[in-house]
Amino acid sequence: MARTTGSPGPRALPVRLVQKVSSTRLFARLAPRVIPALDRGVHRLSGGRVLLSARMLPGVILTSTGARSGLPRRTPLACVPQEGGGWLLIGSNFGRPAHPAWTGNLLAHPDATVDWQGRDIPVTARLLTGAERAAAWRAALALWPPYAVYQSRVEREIRVFRLTRREPDRAAGAREP
Repeated sequence: MARTTGSPGPRALPVRLVQKVSSTRLFARLAPRVIPALDRGVHRLSGGRVLLSARMLPGVILTSTGARSGLPRRTPLACVPQEGGGWLLIGSNFGRPAHPAWTGNLLAHPDATVDWQGRDIPVTARLLTGAERAAAWRAALALWPPYAVYQSRVEREIRVFRLTRREPDRAAGAREP
């Protein structure tokens, strides 16, 4: 039997269920502790081939430099891939009051690396403002509507970054894309 126009596909129902669950306050309390740890472990065990959260959303592993420590910090994040090879990162922190630490790291040290589909890619991050942020925010909401719920819970403006590719730093030993 043919599907009618506008009816959900087989993947739509699980995605909507996850979106609904991810909009709850309980999820916002538990997810920051559980999801990144699972993502990092599975990513490491699979040799960089699998990122669990990417089953619902595109994702990267961001390696930034700690704003205070200066040490490398690896954070699995959902992303909005952009035409031309860049990414948008949304600092939602699951709708929690404080900005996530990785956003402060990028403000202090905008040069970073993303692991995208098993490749380390050097990037430079830029915090978006004004009309550019508004357009990026619309793109993020189109990909993951719960971002609107996260924003409604907090007084801060959720930070949105654009990551663009940069030339690899040969001294740092970055693998080429």
